[in-house]
Amino acid sequence: MNNRHRAVLALVALVFLSGCTLFGGGEIDDEQLTGDQEYDWDSNATMRINLTVGSNTYAAVVDVEGQSELAVYREDTFRGETSVEIGDLKFRFSNGTVVNATHPGLGATRNRDETTIRLPAENGSVGYTAPRSGKSWSGPVLVDGTVRMELPKGTRVGLWGLSRVNPTPDENTVANDRTTLVWNDMNAGDPISVRYYLVRDMYIFGGLLAVVVSVGIGGVTYYYRQVRRAKKKREDVGLDVEMEDDDIGDDGPPPGMR
Repeated sequence: MNNRHRAVLALVALVFLSGCTLFGGGEIDDEQLTGDQEYDWDSNATMRINLTVGSNTYAAVVDVEGQSELAVYREDTFRGETSVEIGDLKFRFSNGTVVNATHPGLGATRNRDETTIRLPAENGSVGYTAPRSGKSWSGPVLVDGTVRMELPKGTRVGLWGLSRVNPTPDENTVANDRTTLVWNDMNAGDPISVRYYLVRDMYIFGGLLAVVVSVGIGGVTYYYRQVRRAKKKREDVGLDVEMEDDDIGDDGPPPGMR
């Protein structure tokens, strides 16, 4: 066996041994799953999404019933279902006791398609954090029931061109300068997509729109005035004066044609 064959075999072995997290899945380290994030455990929604924890992070709390694990994933345009990088993993038992990832029954594995959270009990609530992008959030509903989403302070939805919410929420309320969206009777796997805007963006957008309208009106007015001016000049030089038949033909047809 020559050196080239040995190198190819070594590369294949390396991919096989180290690629378990890419193709088959791998255990997520407890240090990555341990954090100090506080969760809203007390809510009547079966899935709560809090976008206020950071500009590129969200926190989720999911109520579980009769299941030993929870699959967390997102939809990618090109790859389909894709796993999610989670952190700050915690679980609340039905009696109110909260444990973190140091608990022997709580952990997570991640593969290409999904992140699977092992639960220490079949009934309770699991909380975790995950990354998000800019002024938006999208993902599937993880359990049947009600979904409640809290947007960052000073943000809104409902203005065309600056925001988008799909599907339309059953509730859209604002309290203490914070928007809350609620979807009732959702099914696991249903997609939710939200893009919001800052309140100050609305004023900026309105100002730009006013400028565009003003420029448009000014352009139309200038064009109209130029047309009127050009017409007046033509009239002044007699180009638009119509010839009247005051004296022509008064005596009838010319001689020989009468």
